[in-house]
This record gives sequence, C-alpha cells and structure tokens, in this order.
Amino acid sequence: EVQLVESGGGLVQPGGSLRLSCAASGFKFDDYGMAWFRQTPGNERQGIACISWDGLLTDYVSSVKGRFTISRDNAKNTLSLSMDNVLPEDTAMYYCATSAIEARGGCASPGHWGQGTQVTVSS
Repeated sequence: EVQLVESGGGLVQPGGSLRLSCAASGFKFDDYGMAWFRQTPGNERQGIACISWDGLLTDYVSSVKGRFTISRDNAKNTLSLSMDNVLPEDTAMYYCATSAIEARGGCASPGHWGQGTQVTVSS
C-alpha cells in the first residue's frame, strides 16, 4: 500500500522559514518523480514544486521560485520542502504526491497523495 505522510506544518510569521517532510513507503521511491502541491479553500490543488526521480531536475511555480527548495533523499525515502521568506499567501494545506516534471514545465497530475499538513503564515 502506497503511503505518503507529511509533517512539519504549523504557524509561521511572515518572512520566516519552515521545512516540510514527507515519508514515503509501499512503493519503490526512486522510481518516481515527486512533487509538493498546495490547496486553499475553494481552490484546486496546485503543483508548486516537483523533482525528478534522481533529484537532478526540479521545477517551481513562479510564486515560490527563489523562496522554496524541493529535495529528496532516496536512501531514506523522504521528500522535503524548505520554505524561506514565507508570505501570507503561502497559507494552505500542503500535500506530498507522486508526480513528474512535464516536458513543457510544471508538475504532472499526481498519482498518489498524502493526507496533507497545514501551513499558516500570520503575524
């Protein structure tokens, strides 16, 4: 059974930093590209950062580029998202997912999801 378990969310002040983690199990992690998606109430989930199976390729949506960093550790079956200089508009539920980098850029539609971790940016 595929399992993706996110952690690390919480309340952070604008301009602060946060690091999200995702523990993967039930599948061969290094066979898959991975991504972080986020969702706010009333909106669709948006892929904001994706990474290739080997970690050599990454892609970001413009709103987080230069502030967020996606990374993975295939030896530990973990995916991470480092979030710096967070903004109130980064407030959302964040999801780890199996995905891929599209040829034209952006994250492909996800295969499997985690349960999500809430990030709230507020002073």
